[in-house]
Amino acid sequence: MAQEICVFLFSLTALGVLYTMNNVPAFQEPVVILEIGVAVLVAVFLMVYLATRYNPPKDYLFYVFAEFSFTCVIDLTSALEYDGFASGFMEFYQKTGEPYLGTPYAIMMCYWDGVVHFIIYLILVHRMSNRKQYRTLGLFWAGSLCANMIVFVPGIVVGKYGSEIRPAFWLNMPFLLVPIWGAVSLFSRPRDRPMPFVGASKVEREQKKALIWRPLDLLFVVYLVAAMGFTVFRGLAVLDCPLEILNRYVTEYEPYLKDPVGFPKVMMLLLLFHALPMLGSFAYGLCTPGCTWMLDWTVYFAGAILQCQWSHIGASLHPRTAEMYRIPTSVLVPILLLNLLYAVGPVLLALRCKREPDYFLSIAPVGQTNNEKKLR
Repeated sequence: MAQEICVFLFSLTALGVLYTMNNVPAFQEPVVILEIGVAVLVAVFLMVYLATRYNPPKDYLFYVFAEFSFTCVIDLTSALEYDGFASGFMEFYQKTGEPYLGTPYAIMMCYWDGVVHFIIYLILVHRMSNRKQYRTLGLFWAGSLCANMIVFVPGIVVGKYGSEIRPAFWLNMPFLLVPIWGAVSLFSRPRDRPMPFVGASKVEREQKKALIWRPLDLLFVVYLVAAMGFTVFRGLAVLDCPLEILNRYVTEYEPYLKDPVGFPKVMMLLLLFHALPMLGSFAYGLCTPGCTWMLDWTVYFAGAILQCQWSHIGASLHPRTAEMYRIPTSVLVPILLLNLLYAVGPVLLALRCKREPDYFLSIAPVGQTNNEKKLR
């Protein structure tokens, strides 16, 4: 419990740092902001390290979660200040730090980081401190933050803020690279729970069922095929495909796809080149028994899609988005439902795979004794 409290208290010190910098002009120069940012990240790491030196965590990801929880407070403060719910903390950063944080996409991204990621970090730290399993939640976090930063960083460069990059931009690099390392580390570890000791005969019966006799899986396959079509459709739309139906969709239904900030375009391309193959792989995994990778990748993908769709939907509706790029009122309900379905489907698929994994398990080779005839 002491470790969780320390992480929480260290996170709150972010408010003191921001308030001090906002009131000391010498700390508001672009290069100085970068230097202070690096120094603060190092200082937070050292404080966490010293606070846990008598009971050190066995996993280095503990320090990552503790460090990143500190920045969650900064992100939440930034979003609240841009939306007018707070003041006196981030004015300097809005001008000389990272001005693109005032875009609707970045504001929604900061809300997600400041609330969802912060809660996840506290849960992960708690589970680590109590020697409980956390790999599944860690994969969800890795998918969410990787998708977040893979859209955010390139979106800054290719969008209209590409000419306004300041030194503080480089503070984003650890948050882009470390989650990738964290994802690789988590994928390489054993799953949270050992595979249930179910008789091989039961699993064989489940895996011999045709897709037509598994109505839930059939429904998921239909959903995945539809999601693939929607992914290709929006990807081609942001690539300026001349088809009339695409131009009409962007103009009349989702004009935010053409917002010059760059984030929606990068997101649609991420979905086109990365989410599309994964959606196809999941459809294959639902039709082919023994695809154990479904148990992990669906969780990772669910985190990525939820974060992307939260930011995309929120930015499409945010008052700071120019009216010409917001979802038209006349089609608001169907477009919201379509985007929500695109976000929720992968989560439901991940839950299905985790709760009833029999179809995805590999069966022990024939010839083992009865006591060994279990699932690997």
